[in-house]
Amino acid sequence: MCRVILGCTALATLLIAGPALAFQCPSLIAAIHAEADNRLDDAGYDARMKADEADQLHREGKHQEAEKAAKEGLARLGK
Repeated sequence: MCRVILGCTALATLLIAGPALAFQCPSLIAAIHAEADNRLDDAGYDARMKADEADQLHREGKHQEAEKAAKEGLARLGK
């Protein structure tokens, strides 16, 4: 009985916390836009292009690739 309760608790935790941790793409994309939209240099342009790429990948459900692209965009901004 104790194992069943423990198993149900673990499953519920994964179901609740999993999606919140898995889809950080939108917050990374927003961070790029918050920083790059005020910049007119090449780094800002490149970062916005990476944000657009990350957004498209996120819409396609390719969250790992989207996160990678977004992090590359932030790196171009020095973040």
